[in-house]
Amino acid sequence: MRLKALLRPVACVCLLSLAACGSTVPRTSTSAANASTTSIPTADAPVRIGIALGGGAAKGFAHIGVIKMLEANGLAPDMVAGTSAGSVVGALYASGMDAFDMQQKAVALDEASIRDLQWSAGGLVKGQKLQDYVNTQVQNLPLEKLHKPFVAVATRLEDGKRIVFARGNTGQAVRASSSIPGVFEPVRIGKQHYVDGGIASPVPVDAVRELGADLVIAVDISEKPRGKTPANLLGTMGQSIAIMGQRLGQAELARADVTVRPQVLDIGPSDFTQRAQAIVEGEKAVMAVMPQIREKVARIQAERLKAAQLAQQQTAQDRLQTCLKQRSSLEKMAGMAGLNNACANP
Repeated sequence: MRLKALLRPVACVCLLSLAACGSTVPRTSTSAANASTTSIPTADAPVRIGIALGGGAAKGFAHIGVIKMLEANGLAPDMVAGTSAGSVVGALYASGMDAFDMQQKAVALDEASIRDLQWSAGGLVKGQKLQDYVNTQVQNLPLEKLHKPFVAVATRLEDGKRIVFARGNTGQAVRASSSIPGVFEPVRIGKQHYVDGGIASPVPVDAVRELGADLVIAVDISEKPRGKTPANLLGTMGQSIAIMGQRLGQAELARADVTVRPQVLDIGPSDFTQRAQAIVEGEKAVMAVMPQIREKVARIQAERLKAAQLAQQQTAQDRLQTCLKQRSSLEKMAGMAGLNNACANP
């Protein structure tokens, strides 16, 4: 206090002398402070919800019920990844259809419009009809021009690697993702061949996370071995794929924020007569975990708010330090004398 009292007259004399000479005390520049400011997370930005739709043949109608209830609760997915049957629903949803549109399509769907039987060593179903059906429904839009970000996951036959299709022919990508080995003919794209994505990624959690989702909802409709012999070829192949991908699938599902498991195990993989029941089971399953989804969304929003507050505090500190460093000797003297508080609220 004594030092401050002693410096006050000196500072006043200096300031008055400068004023007499027609000079002004230079103000602290804020440009450097602004340049060093880091981007502050937006606390009120919407949480980006991604949905990973797993494979399961005719069980895939359950995906429609899941999306229907998410939309009804104001939690419509912003991005989608699909494997096998999940890629079919995912492509239609990403094209701009809502769940009610898809439900109408499902009810009206004629199996003959997507199944082209053939006698071939590569598979009993060619898959061209499925490709054409999907392209018709999405108005021939390529993957990268769909209304929502969407990827279809397949397995490359030559090396067994997971392949994520994000660009190009939508129907062809869905066909590749849905080509159950031994049932569908492998899809040739370029020099490579592709089969059902369920072998490498039964529920594509990682693929939708890579699209930028903040919250990932996984929908698992895969076959589960229950000590019963499948009734037909499609059931046998579906269960075989489920067994092959079981360990990989469990590890990937663990990386989801919420997992939805519709009770569709009793619906056969080729039983299109129970499509309405599958949709209902999807609705029931997601409603059972709706509190969990809302809690996860609230937690992300709370974390963002905290991060934003910390970023604002750090920005204020950075500006203060920059301001203090840029002050002239005269301003420092004035500050000590209590005559210049320019850095108090930078």
